Amino acid sequence: MTQKLPLFIITGASGVGKTTVMHELRRILPEFVVFSTDQDNFGTTADKLEYQDRYNLLLHFANAVAKSGRGTIICGTFMTWDAEKCDTYDNFSEVCFINLHCDDETRSSRLRRREDNAMWTEDMLKQHEQFAQWLLDHADTDYNPPMPIIDTSSTPPAQVAEQIKSYILQKWNEQQVITEV
Repeated sequence: MTQKLPLFIITGASGVGKTTVMHELRRILPEFVVFSTDQDNFGTTADKLEYQDRYNLLLHFANAVAKSGRGTIICGTFMTWDAEKCDTYDNFSEVCFINLHCDDETRSSRLRRREDNAMWTEDMLKQHEQFAQWLLDHADTDYNPPMPIIDTSSTPPAQVAEQIKSYILQKWNEQQVITEV
């Protein structure tokens, strides 16, 4: 019987720094495999995959990684109910979400500076503002374990990654203690 390991998902509204911090996490947590939910990571088949199919594939990858005794971090907008629908969800000891958040002005500024800035209409920016607020409002109630919030408004990506690393290693070490008991 294989030991169940925790899975870590870094989520948040667009523009909070998930992709930027992902590169830092790969550098400072080489013992973990770090995936992104970005469509680009699935090659040409991504056009044929629905979001839920992508999430299911990511959890299958994470499950395969866990069988080797390593942990997985997934970075991208990923909701708890999307994870719960995946057929390998119960193969993890727990699924720990971490919310990256920044203030509305910072997020809007970052999104307007992107290459795809034409798509960021005032309506889209408002939707992401509301989504970011929903994540804040539900971090303690809709996530088990409760979802920590890391503010990226003015914190450099390397520091954000260190905060994430601290949380992940704490949860990872708790799992190891439970397994040893």
